[in-house]
Amino acid sequence: MNLSLQDRTAIITGAGSGIGRAIAEAFAAQGARVQIVDIAADQAGSTAADIQAAGGRADARVCDISDQNTVKGLVADILADTGRIDILVNNAGIAHIGTAGNTEESDFDRIYRVNVKGVYNCLHAVLPEMERARSGVVLNMASVASITGIPDRFAYSTSKAAVFGMTLSVATDYIDKGIRCNCICPARVHTPFVDGYLAKNYPGKEAEMFEKLSQAQPIGRMANPSEIADLALYLCSDASGFVTGASWPIDGGFMNVHR
Repeated sequence: MNLSLQDRTAIITGAGSGIGRAIAEAFAAQGARVQIVDIAADQAGSTAADIQAAGGRADARVCDISDQNTVKGLVADILADTGRIDILVNNAGIAHIGTAGNTEESDFDRIYRVNVKGVYNCLHAVLPEMERARSGVVLNMASVASITGIPDRFAYSTSKAAVFGMTLSVATDYIDKGIRCNCICPARVHTPFVDGYLAKNYPGKEAEMFEKLSQAQPIGRMANPSEIADLALYLCSDASGFVTGASWPIDGGFMNVHR
């Protein structure tokens, strides 16, 4: 299986930590020059420094993806430095807990700005460059929440369903232009966000709640970020050259296995 990304430039949003960081590390290990895009400068810098220390190529880029002009400036800077954009991974996103009845407008707007408009902004800026090159791969981070109902995730599920829809639209609109587009739909993944969420909402009961969240997956645990990164690597490499317009559950049996 040819998983090499040698000499390709890959933009990965939200790459300062968690799944995005794992994807950046996996891509760099396969020869890509990774663009670590994150709103947190310290986290972007840390990821880039660790990749460089391991012998890989990485550039830290600070960007608020919800602002279109900022994203356009980011893409221009990357093109000036690298001359190409081969891969875009729309990974950055934020979470929210609530129903349609108790989700405040400000929270809904905040989720929309990052999870929906942020993905659109990146697509809007990058796809014309890929179209000019007649080549490119886009990978969007959706969620099992985009394809099934999950309690108390109204705004988040709405946003990830939009990401799923954007994936299908991009795959359709750009299939004749040499561009592939897919999405990944993970269940729960053990990231620093999960640890922070438990510490904030369940002080003193973190271990108990972690186990409860883990058991929501029939396989009995959360995914590791590296497992999501392995799938991302496949979908962004030539090994998946016949794959476009697909959603890939990676969910420990959440969707289809019952016990």
